[in-house]
Amino acid sequence: MEDTFNKMQDFLHIGKATDIKKEKERLIYRAFEIMPGFLIYATFGIVIWLSWIKPLVMSITILAFAFYWLLKSLYLALHTKSGYKKMQEHEKINWMQKLKSLDHKKYTASVGDWRDIWQLVVLPRYNESYEVSKGIFESLLDCDWPTEKMIVVLTTEESAGDDAIEVARKLERDCGDKFGHFLLTIHPKNIEGELIGKGSNETWGTRKVKEEIIDKYNIKYDNVLVSAMDMDTVIYPRYFSCLAYHFLTVENPYRASYQPIPLFINNIWDAPAISRVTAFSATFWHTLSQERPEKQTTFSSHSMTLRALLDIGYWQTNVVSEDSRVFFQCLLRYNGDYRVESLYYPIAMDANVSRSWFGTMKSVYKQQRRWGYGAENIPYFIYGYYKLGKLYGKKNRFSFGKFFRYSFFKIEGFYSWATNALLLFIMGWLPLVLGGDEFNATLFSYNLLRMIRFLLTIALVGLVSSAYLSILLLPPKPPKYGRHKYFMMVIQWFLVLVTLIIFGAFPAIEAQTRLMFGRYMGFWVTPKHRKE
Repeated sequence: MEDTFNKMQDFLHIGKATDIKKEKERLIYRAFEIMPGFLIYATFGIVIWLSWIKPLVMSITILAFAFYWLLKSLYLALHTKSGYKKMQEHEKINWMQKLKSLDHKKYTASVGDWRDIWQLVVLPRYNESYEVSKGIFESLLDCDWPTEKMIVVLTTEESAGDDAIEVARKLERDCGDKFGHFLLTIHPKNIEGELIGKGSNETWGTRKVKEEIIDKYNIKYDNVLVSAMDMDTVIYPRYFSCLAYHFLTVENPYRASYQPIPLFINNIWDAPAISRVTAFSATFWHTLSQERPEKQTTFSSHSMTLRALLDIGYWQTNVVSEDSRVFFQCLLRYNGDYRVESLYYPIAMDANVSRSWFGTMKSVYKQQRRWGYGAENIPYFIYGYYKLGKLYGKKNRFSFGKFFRYSFFKIEGFYSWATNALLLFIMGWLPLVLGGDEFNATLFSYNLLRMIRFLLTIALVGLVSSAYLSILLLPPKPPKYGRHKYFMMVIQWFLVLVTLIIFGAFPAIEAQTRLMFGRYMGFWVTPKHRKE
């Protein structure tokens, strides 16, 4: 097994094509980096060409696509509602009581008793303020999990400067003695081969806590659950008991990551309307994703076993999207025997709020671009599957069906993110603009936009559902805001077209264009700001 892992090292931690030494394989990886962006521009080119040469064919295609988008919108709305209902049910469950009453014979993990489980909480920090950072510590102390069975590692960046490090030390002084173990680490800057960002920071901190606490006190690796949390995260009281119960009862628990539902609502009342719409849209997407575990990958704050993390050699330190990359690392490491378990349990995170409106808009765009750069996982996974065939033989690697499912879902997801809104709301006009007088004189051209408008109007059912769920998810209203703010929370959804195009399609196109041309992105830290 160790020999196999050593042979995997030449592809398990690849960040980009230039990391590959063999020219032929580097070109293969590079081709897969180009593919997502190429599909976008090829689509736009074909749409323009057909609108000019074959406007009737293009018009029928656009009409069919509008019908597909209607069906997809209704499908997603139903899954979001179902996911929200299950989340409500899981919030009401007393998971600690279920743990205490669980028969040990039903344990699927190699744990003698639930009290033997350690919760390792990894908090990678850059320059978040003390006010933002203390929230996660307060939520940890409010959890129903025994604090003496928590290991907290706060890992901050040297590159953030002395003021940021001093804030970390203040957090250590105020909170360090309240947990079973606490460790503050400072991730050095300018480590060769590393990208300054979340992945390299949390890997540094986890390596240190393994050496200085877990190994020192002989804590069994199989007894440790690792939760990597952003600093703006507020952990709900029963999260760790919910996590532990799933860990002890699911099939093959060491071959799974455990994904909560991120609710971007901590500061939602202070966020501008566009930021609120993008925040709720992200919340709804991850809520419905819980309904599709066969397609789900890890995102942002999530949990996994220390055993799996050690088996892959920690998070990658040379990529932007380490939160989703870690899933594909495990999927390749275990030759397809890995999955994401949906917890249907929430955690809360911040919406984008900066010190000014324009600053917030800039942050929204950059955050969406960073998420859109998750397309870097497409070449990684496809190339990794190719390398598994070299390592095990094509017949012995995991099934092509599973490979195709994950590949198609990722490719289709990033492709749709970049193209759908533009195809529907802008390029749908092209047959009328480029089709010429002969086509514009036809009855079909006269009715084209009316038919598309009719289909999109029906699709507004999903918009109404979004507005309703967003009200249900709101935290208590701060006293400084009047009741009219609820009205604003509803009418904000008329901005959804702006968010879909300017803060959806455009950053996704830019991210995949950068990947296409080898202009690789670095990690951009979303500024965290809380209004008084």
